[in-house]
This record gives sequence, C-alpha cells and structure tokens, in this order.
Amino acid sequence: MSFNNFTVPYPVEHPYAKRIAYFSMEFAIHQPLKIYSGGLGFLAGSHMRSAYELKQNLVGIGILWKYGYYDQERNQDQTLDVAWNEKQYSFLEDTGIRFQINVHEHPVWVKVYYLNPETFKSAPMFLLSTDVPENDYVSQTITHRLYDANVATKVAQFILLGVGGAKLMDIIGFNPELYHLNEAHGLSAAFYLYSKFKNIDDVRKRLVFTTHTPEEAGNEKHDIYLCHKMSYFCGLSVDEVRKLTGIYDDAFNHSLVALRFAHIANGVSQLHGVVAREMWSKYPGICPIISITNAQNYRYWADKQLYRFREAGDDYGIDDRKKYLKKRAFE
Repeated sequence: MSFNNFTVPYPVEHPYAKRIAYFSMEFAIHQPLKIYSGGLGFLAGSHMRSAYELKQNLVGIGILWKYGYYDQERNQDQTLDVAWNEKQYSFLEDTGIRFQINVHEHPVWVKVYYLNPETFKSAPMFLLSTDVPENDYVSQTITHRLYDANVATKVAQFILLGVGGAKLMDIIGFNPELYHLNEAHGLSAAFYLYSKFKNIDDVRKRLVFTTHTPEEAGNEKHDIYLCHKMSYFCGLSVDEVRKLTGIYDDAFNHSLVALRFAHIANGVSQLHGVVAREMWSKYPGICPIISITNAQNYRYWADKQLYRFREAGDDYGIDDRKKYLKKRAFE
C-alpha cells in the first residue's frame, strides 16, 4: 500500500468530509492491541470505531508501546506483581516510512506502523515507534512504556506524539484541516505547526482540544527549561515561548497552553464542562469550553441481549443476563 498523498481507504460521508488528525497517547481499539491503560484510551478507541461507522475523514495518531502499560501477574504466594512483556502485532503493517525528530537536541529515528481500518473496524491509524536499531538505547526506550515515570522520558513521549504525528501528516500529504488533541499530551504538535506557519492564528484555527481532568493539579506540568532542553518547543527560545503562551513562571502547564492555542475545547460531560469552565476561568486568553458527553461505541460494547430485556421491561431477564456476563468475565 502506498502512503503518498494518503486518503482514508473508504468513501467519506459528506457531513464528515473535513480532514482530521486525532492525537492520543492511548487507544483501546481491541484487546489484542495493548496500547491503552484506562478511560482515556477507551474513549479514543470508541471514537475510532465510530469514525469508521460514520465514514469520517479522520486518522488516528498514537504510539506503539513495546511493553504496553504493564501486565499484572501473581507471585507464587498469590500476591500481585507487575511484569513488562514485549508485545507482538502481526496485524500491523510496516509503512516503510522512517523520519527523524529532535529530542534533547538529538536526532531520533521514528518508524511508522499502520492499522488498516478493516482489521478492527476503526478509522485508519498510524502508530509511531522509536524502538529501532538506528537509535541509541535511551531513544529506543521512548516507546517502551506507556506513561513512563521518568520525567524526561515522558516529555520525549509527548514530543514524539505531537511533533512526530504532525510531521508524519506532512510526509504522507494528508494535510489535516483540524488537529484534535485528546488531552494535552500531543500539544507539541502546536509548536510544530507554529514553526511551519509562523503565525499563532494559523495554528489556532487548526487546533481543537478535549480536556478530561477536572482537578487542576492533575493536569501535566513540567519545568519549562527542561521542556526547552528536550526540544519540545521546536526551536523557540524560552523567552519566545513565554511571550507566545503567556506562561511566565517555570511550570509549563500543557493543558493551559492547549486551551490558549485551540479555537475551541470540550469537557467530557455536561457537569465536567461546567467544572472545567469554572476551573480555568481565572486564566486569561483561553478558548471556549463546551460540553460533549463522553461515550463508548454502542455496536461494539453493548450486549444486545441485555438491551432487548431492557426494551421489553424484563427486569428478571436483565438480572439473569448480568449474572451470566459477570460469571463469564471471572471464569
């Protein structure tokens, strides 16, 4: 398959013709593809499935985690332990695309894998990996563990997702009209776009943002000088970053900058939208935050028999079906 001048490999429905690149650190598409940890990934995975069903002109951008999040195992004494097992994915296609990004002022090779829409009935997805022999070991570890605890590694992961994903869109010629950040992990894409267009308004009209975290302390912040040293800002000086973002202390708040760079953002429920607007209202220059209720793909996740009982008003049937499903889950 050729990835030059890439288009989604299905007929696009007219209401969804706008080209969109959707960035997320994790996607729960299907259990065999272990690049997820929790709710953020399940939202993103269902989004990809719904985009396929609606025939949206959308591609997903993620990272191919060598060891996933982690595997939980039991020791001989039955206590729980964490294991890091390498994952194998025969269903992913090696695109043959290789390119470099800068991390810590050092070139890092990126290899690109492709998830065909027909594999799991999802939108087409591109997954990035630095686990290639051309890279030194430290660079290879960028894509080893989802949400690595090492701060420098985590910032490098953010650079890979954002800068790497945006650069890939240029390489394959997809030319997104919108860059959708599912949380602020991919925010470095905005700095890549700024280095390309040299105008924050050209970035803003292309950027939308979904915020999930209703507690300000839970939003990612990193030392601005560390981010600069890690090449997060695509060549901008710290002073230029401060002027552009309005961040004048040393804690670079990824979510706040995403809200200032995007032209619109959304919370993930009606109440969360209210909480988010209140939480961020003390900061000037943020975009409007609307509410879009978080959901999962009905066709994939809903148990059809359970819903038939509900529609029939059969409470006993619902109870029996739930017991059966729980028994299956724990066998």
